[in-house]
Order: sequence, then structure tokens, then C-alpha cells
Amino acid sequence: MGQQIIKSVKIDKDFKLIVLTENRKINKKINGIKITSNTEETFKKVNLIIYFTVPKCTLEVLKIASKLKKRVVIGTTGFTKKEESLIQKYSKKIPILKAGNMSLGINLLMYLAEIASGSLGKNFLAKINETHHKHKKDYPSGTALMLGKGVAVGKNKNFYTLLGKKYLNKKTFPYGKKINFNSNRKGEIIGEHEIRFSSGKEIITLNHEAFDRALYSEGALAASKWLMTKKAGLYSMRDLMNFK
Repeated sequence: MGQQIIKSVKIDKDFKLIVLTENRKINKKINGIKITSNTEETFKKVNLIIYFTVPKCTLEVLKIASKLKKRVVIGTTGFTKKEESLIQKYSKKIPILKAGNMSLGINLLMYLAEIASGSLGKNFLAKINETHHKHKKDYPSGTALMLGKGVAVGKNKNFYTLLGKKYLNKKTFPYGKKINFNSNRKGEIIGEHEIRFSSGKEIITLNHEAFDRALYSEGALAASKWLMTKKAGLYSMRDLMNFK
């Protein structure tokens, strides 16, 4: 995602790339910019930080950003409930936009999942299937969990109480009273997500397939522009897209 954001920033004249960081020492330059570590000194020079990495490093960056009063767009996934609470805490000091997926299409899918879940009622059970490239380590994906939250919101339920079983590389997997997830890791697939609602008599399917990684970086830049005008708080792509 870092490489893709660099490409998109080159095209979008509203942005200027100031610093690049990594969580380990790398002796190289990209676009003439030396890669540095996440420090106060590094982030003093910027107006906004876009961060796609692992939860531990993201929280370290949020701590620095909070002190320096810098806006942050987070594309990192895999946060624990405790880490989510820390993000809430930092958002009281700075504007943060956090999304498990920066795609406008996926965020629309989440909204549709809410509507379907609320409209179909308790006779319909939901399950979520997702496929990503073989290099992706976490499962279910942040996007799949985000879609699960959409289903939970539609039912007026807490997502963590509806979190069901997590399967890996299953050809078939069952519905349950809770939301079950299956993750497939193969090839170089960018991202495929599917939500199924079943009553036992009929099935409703909502799905999304990504063909170009640029849709995520372009979404991150759209989120960044939007966040520049906002006060401290925790926002999502839902706010940007003005869903009710």
C-alpha cells in the first residue's frame, strides 16, 4: 500500500510527499526521499499522516501525532478491542479517519449489509467469505470484520457478541447463530468479499471484487482531503460518503 500511495500522490497535485517511514532501518531512498523511522522530528514537517502497517506501529504513530496535533488516516487492520479503545482516546485530541478498507465500493457494501441485515430480520443467518493474496497474514481480513460490523449494526447488536467461528481456506463453511467467517489465501488476488444471508428457503448475496490496488490509495487520498477540514474526532469512510 505504501508503494501504491506514492504512485497516487505523484498523480494528485493536491498532495506533496514529505516523508516516508518504516518500522525498521532501511538504507534507501524513494523519489529522492530517505526512508526514516517514526519519530517526533520526522512528523513535525507534515500536515497529515497516512498509515498502513501493523497495530503496534500505528499506535506509536498516533501517540506522536496526538502530541504534535497532526491528522491521521489509518488503513491498518487487526486491532484488538483494547487497541480500538486507545484509538478512541487519541481521537479526542486529533482528527483520525480509520477504515478497514479505503475502497468507496466496499464502504457502500458495508452500508448495504446494514440495510439488508436490518430489513431481513432474525430468520436470516449471515456468513462472510473473503479471498486475498497468499502474502496476507491476518484473517479474517479487516474488511471482512468491517462487513461483519455492518451486519451487527443492522441487527442492533454488539459486533463482538455476534462474532462466530473463523475458518481458513475452506471450500464450504456453515451458517451459525453468530456470523461465521472464512478466509482464502491464494495467488495474487487483490480482494474479494461476499456476504450471504440465508433463511433456509432463500439466499441473498452481496459481493465486491477489487481489480486494481489503486482504488485503495485513491480512497485514502480522498479521505485525507476530507479530513483536513475536520475537528478532533474518530471518523470513517461512512462519514466521508455521507451515509446516514
